[in-house]
Amino acid sequence: MVDRTRGVLYPARLPSFHRLPPPAHAAALVSWFWIPEWSLPDGEVSRQEIVSYPAVNLVVASDGVSISGATTRVSTRALWGAGWAVGALLRPAAVPALTDDAAELVDAERAFDAPDLLAAVTTAMRSADGRRERAVAVFAAWLAQRVGSVGAAGRQANAMLDVLLGEGAALTPEEAATRLAVSVRTLQRLTHRTVGLSPGAIIRRRRLQEAAQRLREEPETDLTALAATLGYADHAHLTRDFAAVLGLPPRDYRARLSG
Repeated sequence: MVDRTRGVLYPARLPSFHRLPPPAHAAALVSWFWIPEWSLPDGEVSRQEIVSYPAVNLVVASDGVSISGATTRVSTRALWGAGWAVGALLRPAAVPALTDDAAELVDAERAFDAPDLLAAVTTAMRSADGRRERAVAVFAAWLAQRVGSVGAAGRQANAMLDVLLGEGAALTPEEAATRLAVSVRTLQRLTHRTVGLSPGAIIRRRRLQEAAQRLREEPETDLTALAATLGYADHAHLTRDFAAVLGLPPRDYRARLSG
């Protein structure tokens, strides 16, 4: 099931926001499409802090197309006026067709030359009911044509990310490598090429997203028990990781949510 808010630290601040699954023919290329739409009063700014998924995103907005990489820290998006965006959270199999080096995109965003994609998605988003679904359909069709058939390397890359992020995800790079029947070094090369991060960094990002989500959904969660559930050595280890990336410890984050 598509999780609407994982990675979004303060969901109550969101404008209209939708996550849509890809069509079946693009399921190997996109985890989901995300579509914010907003219309704010003059002078009002909506800011959202996000612990992004460890992945590359291709984004179409009214003013152009951009590609952005995985992040190593909390990112802040500020919205004002009126607008929309249609983003694709890419599966690893799609990445080599769009960039030669995912690592160069870490903590970066660049313009992406795709005027036909921009025109198709813009036309869809200007329509009435069903615009989001039409935008996803034309975006997915463009990606499928750009990437072509997914071969063995792409399937291996997708399996890698499923082992690191999916249900029952591996707790260590060594465990992930064992499940994939590859060496840790091969796993490192694979994540570097298609995500831009090390396997350990991907695991840490998943843990932090899960920790933040648990604190939002279950405010009374015991932090020591949460740390053990997520594979941290202890409460202090969770607190250090949480504060290093989110900028505040879990207790302070929980207090902000209730404030």
